Amino acid sequence: MAGLVSIIVPALNEEGNIEPLFQRLAALARRIREEFDMATEVVANDNCSVDKTLEELKQQARLIDPSVLTVRIFRFSRNIGFQKSILVGYHKARGNAVAQIDADMQDPPELLLEFLGKWKEGYHIVYGVRRRPEEDLPTKAARMAFYRLINHLSDDALPHDAGDFRLLDRQVVDVVCALHDNDPYLRGTIASLGLKQIGITYERSSRAHGQSKFGFSQLLKLAIDGITNHTTIPLRLSSYLGLILVAAASVLVCVYLFAWITSDKPMPLGFMTLALLQLGTMATVSFLFAIQGFYVQRIYNQVKDKPLAIIEHSIQQGTHGGAEARSGQPIEVLWTGNHDRSGR
Repeated sequence: MAGLVSIIVPALNEEGNIEPLFQRLAALARRIREEFDMATEVVANDNCSVDKTLEELKQQARLIDPSVLTVRIFRFSRNIGFQKSILVGYHKARGNAVAQIDADMQDPPELLLEFLGKWKEGYHIVYGVRRRPEEDLPTKAARMAFYRLINHLSDDALPHDAGDFRLLDRQVVDVVCALHDNDPYLRGTIASLGLKQIGITYERSSRAHGQSKFGFSQLLKLAIDGITNHTTIPLRLSSYLGLILVAAASVLVCVYLFAWITSDKPMPLGFMTLALLQLGTMATVSFLFAIQGFYVQRIYNQVKDKPLAIIEHSIQQGTHGGAEARSGQPIEVLWTGNHDRSGR
């Protein structure tokens, strides 16, 4: 074989999607073997699902011929989030090329053949550019606005309308795993490396089973992580607004003092003016503290140095095609910046 392709599949409550996904991945592995002479492995990360996702993953590991597709499953002790789940997959992947795909099959696995073709041409990073024909106009407009806003604010050139459906060269994976980031925004981090990359446009399908795990709060957190990861403009803006507020308050103080000294009539207390000033000051200061809080939170997470993930147990395909957990295997603690390929 000319090498190995690793496909990372992060999963959270994906009951009903696992079997059809692995059927497509097994067919894809055969085509990868035929067209590129490469073996394929799947690194499936169960993000502490509460449904039958883990059981379905185990079943696929038992049923699939390991000579066609090697299946490795890692179950987390808690939900560590989507981005960290992908990062754990990068740490565990052993391939010369490492791809990531969602378990809901909205991103077509077969497109990885085209990704591999571009990788063979010399591209270090190949990512999918999503088109959603079924998406409503307000949501589509919001997504487009966010991608263009973060690209405008960022010091790095970030691709528009690109998600986490991508393929990376082994060297890029090693660089990403060596970075120390407890709140990763992987699509931006990978794009900011400046390596040779290309985007491929595709139609995103509708989800067949289950519900999307990305609600408004998750999307908002991802947006905040993306902005605070790639630009300090909001932090600088808060400083500028603070200076403007100080200047405006100083001018008003001078105006009121001058009027009080030069006026022949007693000055009214100006209850409405004082109330508006106080409310405006409170709102502005609260906004500034909120922006600074996002950055302080990131600094706190970096300094605290929490584990990236705790893996309760891993399941490997046996020599006869069965899936088995390693007996007596200790709990594995995975740290950011600790990338030991021998320990995968």
